[in-house]
Amino acid sequence: MARPDGRRPDQLRPVTLTRGWSTHPEGSVLVEFGGTRVLCTASVTEGVPRWRKGSGLGWVTAEYAMLPRATNTRSDRESVRGKIGGRTHEISRLIGRSLRACVDLKALGENSIVLDCDVLQADGGTRTAAITGGYVALYDAVSWLAARKSLAGKPEKVMHRSVAAVSVGIVAGEPRLDLCYEEDVAAEVDMNVVCTGEGDFVEVQGTGEAGVFSRAQLDALLDVASLGCLDLAEAQRKALAS
Repeated sequence: MARPDGRRPDQLRPVTLTRGWSTHPEGSVLVEFGGTRVLCTASVTEGVPRWRKGSGLGWVTAEYAMLPRATNTRSDRESVRGKIGGRTHEISRLIGRSLRACVDLKALGENSIVLDCDVLQADGGTRTAAITGGYVALYDAVSWLAARKSLAGKPEKVMHRSVAAVSVGIVAGEPRLDLCYEEDVAAEVDMNVVCTGEGDFVEVQGTGEAGVFSRAQLDALLDVASLGCLDLAEAQRKALAS
C-alpha cells in the first residue's frame, strides 16, 4: 500500500532545522518534519533548582505544549483548563530525559537550561521532532554559556554526543519510518525511538495499538528507526555547521 505522501517505507519526510528563529532565547530552532512544525527554545538561568544546589551539577529540563489550532480542530489551552494533561507531562519528561542523555551535567556546572517545545502545527511525530530540534537549540545555549566562560568544563565535553528521535510503526503490515498523522492513527504498532548520533538507544516507546507484535517486527522497526536517526543526526550536524 502506497504511503499518503508517496514516500518509501524507510524514508523520512523533508526535515528542516532553522536556527535563531526566535530573537530572545539563548538557543532557538524551528524544526519541521514535513507538515509538523515545532518551535524549540532554550533558556539559560544561572544556578540550579534548590534540591541540586552545591552538587556542582547543572540541570536540563523541558516543557512541551501545543497551540490550540495546531491540529485540524481547536483544543483549549491547558492553562485555561487549569490542569496540565497527562500526555503533556509524559512528553515533557521524555524530551527532558532524552536531552539530558547528551549533556555532561558536571561540565555544564551549576547552570540550568529549560527547553520549551511548542507545537505550531501537528502532523504526527511532534515529540520526536521536539527532541531532534531541541538538541540543536540546547547546543546553541551551551555555546552561549561557553562564550561567556560560564561552563565548568570544556564545551565539547558538555555536549558529548548528539541525540535525535523518530517515530516508526507498522501500517498495513509494513514497517514505516516517520509516520504522518494519517498513518499514525491507522498504525497497528506505534513506536517512538530516541538514538544518539552513534546509533545507541536512549529510549524506546512501543505499543501494539491493534493487537500484539512479534520480535521480528520489533527488530524491523528498530532497524528502520536507527537508520532514520542517523539521517537526522546528519541533518543536525549540517544545521550546526551552517
